[in-house]
Amino acid sequence: MPKSAWYKRPFDLAVLLLAHLLLLPVWLLLWTLIPLIIWLGDRGPVFYRQSRAGKDGKVFTVRKFRTMVPNADRIGPSWTVEGDRRITPVGRLLRRTALDELPEVLSIWKGDMSLVGPRALDAGEQKLLEQQIPGFEQRLAVRPGLTGLSQVNNREDDPHAKLQYDMDYIQRMSIWLDIKILFMSVFNTMLARWDKRGGKESQQTGKPLP
Repeated sequence: MPKSAWYKRPFDLAVLLLAHLLLLPVWLLLWTLIPLIIWLGDRGPVFYRQSRAGKDGKVFTVRKFRTMVPNADRIGPSWTVEGDRRITPVGRLLRRTALDELPEVLSIWKGDMSLVGPRALDAGEQKLLEQQIPGFEQRLAVRPGLTGLSQVNNREDDPHAKLQYDMDYIQRMSIWLDIKILFMSVFNTMLARWDKRGGKESQQTGKPLP
């Protein structure tokens, strides 16, 4: 891990603790209302579990609020593409606001993730992109983040741009950069500006990326 990452764990825990203390009513509302809406939508499971690639390639299990139809993995890839018909109406809203990723906070408490860093990709997707893009595994030098430089700037989720942004973040990481990215992420959530998946079309078929 880069020497500049010494602050990450204390920073993550301090921000999470402060956010939960100051915004406890908001957290309680989200953790109550979102599961209820998901369940009422199709009476299916509230949570979705997925194996993700973490620091140094270590695989861990992440939990998210379910945004796709039950058993979506059986009718398509683990990742989504633009216009994916498996996404539910409620799921589309959750993805646009990134509220589907709220349960990933549990992975931050455990130490598998950080608040800010490269996105934790599905283990299969990470492996596929490592085969298609030279050096793609270098983005796993630090803990993956709930949000990150690529997440706020690369909204089309293009994998080449993802690698460039992630490597730029790893080289420049600092408390101030993390704070800036967190504020940008909150802004995106408030305006529902997340989740555009055009950059993943070529992964769906496994064709080499241009």
